[in-house]
Amino acid sequence: MGEVSADAVTLDLLREATETVRRSPLGVIKTPMILWSQTTLPLNIQCHIHIKLENMQRTGSFKIRGVANQFARRQSGGHFVTMSAGNYGKSFAYASKYYGSKGMVVMPETAPVSRSVLIQSFGVEVERVPTSCLLDVVNRCVEKENMTFLHSYDDLDLIAGHASLGIEVLEAVPKPDVVVVCCGGGGLLAGVAAAIKLSGCEKTRIYGVEPEGACTMYRSFIEKKPVGMDAKSIASGLAPPFAGTLPFDLCRRYVEGIVLINDEEIKAAVSNLYRSGLVVEPSGSAAFAAIIGNKIPDLEGKQVVCILSGGNIGKDELANLPD
Repeated sequence: MGEVSADAVTLDLLREATETVRRSPLGVIKTPMILWSQTTLPLNIQCHIHIKLENMQRTGSFKIRGVANQFARRQSGGHFVTMSAGNYGKSFAYASKYYGSKGMVVMPETAPVSRSVLIQSFGVEVERVPTSCLLDVVNRCVEKENMTFLHSYDDLDLIAGHASLGIEVLEAVPKPDVVVVCCGGGGLLAGVAAAIKLSGCEKTRIYGVEPEGACTMYRSFIEKKPVGMDAKSIASGLAPPFAGTLPFDLCRRYVEGIVLINDEEIKAAVSNLYRSGLVVEPSGSAAFAAIIGNKIPDLEGKQVVCILSGGNIGKDELANLPD
């Protein structure tokens, strides 16, 4: 994806992708936006926080947005391979079944087994490997089995599809002061940030949130180039082996900064949300964890958007959370 410039991401491209996502036969929904004050969630800051409930999205996360645009722009009936810790794989498998495509998901061994079983239930193959081997297995599938690689975060069509979430945010809150988004490989953060900034919200501050043990984008910002690391976190969806090239370029251009949270803060966030009636997975709770942990500067009196990006969490995972 290195050959695609951030300049290729225009507002027209993102609006076109948003229409594609909205018309998709995969049934992407316009998810609800609620006020923090309408919940029993704790808050120690005087500001107006809007919560975007992507945990209620088709297939349980925002990933279906990017997948809808990817599949719409490719021939159905192909043979695709991807790498995913779960959420992208689930949306990819759902789309593969709908379009009649053959597919394989290469998953890190650290991903919950329940995610592998779910993906296989859509008729897609799964191969579990150490995180450091993900790309090697994908390359083998491309070279030896002639599969087409659909990247789970470093892909122009995917990022443009995810930008539909940013467009929806602005339809509900036209001039947000701050938007907080989780960051793994950076596809969602890049799409949302580009959509908001290119729509004329130059003063909106957009923050990405990463786990301390999987802070590839944070490190990439410091080193001024996309880097990889041996990423480990309870938020497996935010722990890819490296930051995406196109997401990095877009985030450098449109994102105010990356803030870090630890696994204990993530667990506490999932528990807090669950007690308030919101089922959100560890990866999906990152933005919320950053806000309640006072990691985002200057929120007092501001219009803030917090994106809960996914709700795919099994009973086994919920059972291991603090009370």
